[in-house]
Amino acid sequence: MDLNDDLAQIINGCKNGESQSFAKVIDMYSSRCYGYFYRLTGNTDVSDELLSELFVKLVEKINTYKGGSFESWLFRVASNIFHDYLRGKHRQKKAIDIRTVEAESQIIENKKSDSEQIDKLQIQLLRLDEDTRELMMLRFYSELSFKEIAEMRSEPIGTTLAKLHRGLKKLKESMES
Repeated sequence: MDLNDDLAQIINGCKNGESQSFAKVIDMYSSRCYGYFYRLTGNTDVSDELLSELFVKLVEKINTYKGGSFESWLFRVASNIFHDYLRGKHRQKKAIDIRTVEAESQIIENKKSDSEQIDKLQIQLLRLDEDTRELMMLRFYSELSFKEIAEMRSEPIGTTLAKLHRGLKKLKESMES
């Protein structure tokens, strides 16, 4: 039995309300989903909250999953939760500005370390527009394929590739300055 068969059995168990199947899905995807939320928000408490909300939504909406890539479906739900969070609790620009100032002040306070480059990357990611940052997190952190991302976002794959290319170019330029 391969991973796809195992996942199909686990999803069927979820659809039948089996708590151990939900626990398996949580074990399989919690770290990737948490990382996705953390890279978008830069805040552990908010990421924990969004992750909890994601798994509540998973229980509520598992019957809407009709096949195809489960990861794409799950990250589409995660993306919707993140967008709801932005709309309901913060204005996008204000939230990004606050996180950028906090991240920059934290780096100034800390001594230079091996993680300085990672800190700089996090700051530069926060300076990107929310759509580009989310696209990068889906591709590089959540490891979804371009095809899965394009389908999830209901856009042509060429559009997805072009947006990612522009975002990477902008990120590279800001990292070099």
